[in-house]
Amino acid sequence: LMSGTDYKSLMPHDLQRYALTGLVNKLGLDKSLVDYICIGTVIQEVKTSNIAREAALGAGFSDRIPAHTVTMACISSNQAITTCLGLMNAGVYDVCIAGGVEFMSDVPIRHSRKMRQLLLQVPKAKSVGAKLGLLAQIRPAFLAPELPAIAEFSTNETMGHSADRLAATFGVTRQEQDDFSRRSHTMASEAREKGYLTDIVPVKVPKSKDFVKIDNGIRVSTPEQMAKLKPAFIKPHGTVTAANSSYLTDGASACLLMTEEKAKQLGVKPKAYLRTYTYVSQDPKDQLLLGPAYATPKVLDQAGLTLKDIDVLEYHEAFAGQILANIKAMDSEKFAADMMGRKEKIGTVDMSKFNLWGGSLSIGHPFGATGVRLAMHTANRMIREDGQFGLIAACAAGGQGVGMLLERHPDAQL
Repeated sequence: LMSGTDYKSLMPHDLQRYALTGLVNKLGLDKSLVDYICIGTVIQEVKTSNIAREAALGAGFSDRIPAHTVTMACISSNQAITTCLGLMNAGVYDVCIAGGVEFMSDVPIRHSRKMRQLLLQVPKAKSVGAKLGLLAQIRPAFLAPELPAIAEFSTNETMGHSADRLAATFGVTRQEQDDFSRRSHTMASEAREKGYLTDIVPVKVPKSKDFVKIDNGIRVSTPEQMAKLKPAFIKPHGTVTAANSSYLTDGASACLLMTEEKAKQLGVKPKAYLRTYTYVSQDPKDQLLLGPAYATPKVLDQAGLTLKDIDVLEYHEAFAGQILANIKAMDSEKFAADMMGRKEKIGTVDMSKFNLWGGSLSIGHPFGATGVRLAMHTANRMIREDGQFGLIAACAAGGQGVGMLLERHPDAQL
């Protein structure tokens, strides 16, 4: 959901707990079969720093099942998935749950550093005089809060500002961005109407009369409505606006992972194999959001495939300008040669395979949860579209990115 709406009275571990219980109930899963739980998140609630553990306990999992939390910006739940895969590949565990959560309705807001330093001295001030001395040191500027920002620590640049520069570098116009964003919202709306978004779990928020059953950020706007919006970051000539950017989102996800041997033993019918994956990183200043362009050829090479072999493409849409810049980069001989040292371009993206159920622009982008959503859309689309291979790619803060290749399981069912 859009942050500040129906989930605003909850805590982050509540959302993750709902995702875990929703997974258990949907699959009829015996919780005692789970060996390990790994959850991704980005902006952490200080009271539940290991949110994986708190959510697992709240969802009724045994206190004997270990759980830990990972963070890797927008690809945190991808990291949760591959962390579980590594544990299973090493023979440590057979059954894991991976997920992710983000809760932008109530982010930690800190006192200023100088105020924090004063507050930490209070317990040491034993006398009234000492306490009054600390009080006398307070200045009005100390009271200004520190708000979390979606900005790079290394460059101090907001992600939206970087997206705007990236769009300009690759010649992505405002019209192209608005058109792509409208495509995302339209396809998400159509997928919802057709009943394709089957992994959404109804949530009963305490003190609320009704269940939350649908995403509330999907909105198909007219070209005229979108054109009225002013640039959000680079003013007045930027091209990134609120309408062609992903919005602040509250959400959580969870998926069940197990070895094929264990699945056969339990009589479970998997949806997909995760065949291979890779993480990439590059310059966080000029290539902050180009993770998909770098991860795509690497993961395809690992699998011995080309872009034409892929049936389902699910790419994270942080900004319309960002995803279109990546698409242009992959179709550029110059980018391949100059930036990647490749002899030929990655390939032209077939848009008839690309994000056909919408994406982060429309469905939302809870930072820590999106990776699992991408994986499940890929798995479900391969079944509905009778495809064999699905490719996931996403960018992340810090100039990082992920590529994951899924293959439809022969027993796969929706």
